[in-house]
Amino acid sequence: MSDENQVPVDRADGAPLERSIDEPLLVEDVLLLLFQPSSGAIAGENFLFYVLGGAVVADLALRDLTEVQEAGRLVRRITARGDAPHEDILRPAWDYLATKPRGIRTVIAAIGPELRGKVLDKLIDDGHLRRTRKKVLGFIPSESLELGSARRAELLARVRATLVDGNEPDARTAAITALLSASANLHQFDPEIPWTSSVIHRAKELENGDWGAAAVGAAVTRATIAVLSGALSASTAANAAGRG
Repeated sequence: MSDENQVPVDRADGAPLERSIDEPLLVEDVLLLLFQPSSGAIAGENFLFYVLGGAVVADLALRDLTEVQEAGRLVRRITARGDAPHEDILRPAWDYLATKPRGIRTVIAAIGPELRGKVLDKLIDDGHLRRTRKKVLGFIPSESLELGSARRAELLARVRATLVDGNEPDARTAAITALLSASANLHQFDPEIPWTSSVIHRAKELENGDWGAAAVGAAVTRATIAVLSGALSASTAANAAGRG
């Protein structure tokens, strides 16, 4: 593989690791996992923009393109660092963070609402999902989604190995699992990932940054995930209360 087809990501020892640009973004993998093949629906639609926004911020952190700044005893803000990413899905978030340090919830509110359509189109373009359009009763437009590749099954196997089998995850898998846990959607994967107390406990550990060997080279990502988890939990709880 030529150098121009690779970009650096974190490695457990802190040294840069090469990642193929053909690998889906973190936010793409999160949305693909949230897609439920049995129903054709996406889990957690009511809070989806929080989760996707969080995944974009986590992806920037995983690439060492953000840093966390302390703005007080209980306040953390993030800001951009390094060179702007070339991916269209990531670039608006990096540009927004480059203007000044911002709170995680502010960033998610700014970038999240536009992500669903963009990421869904990317998954379809790359063949991981297929979209079928038809007309109900001959005139009402309707569309459905179905899996188009084995990518989701591969991702789910990694998450299951982490939560059920006790395998130590790489930083990417740890971030994906932590985001799914923070989004309150892990129960949607039962029975593939049994919704047990041990699974819940391990997922919360990942939210809190207990990543084992992956933690060494992903300190910024872990700090970001910890802040994201609090922001996602607060946001989903507030929205649930508002609907009650």
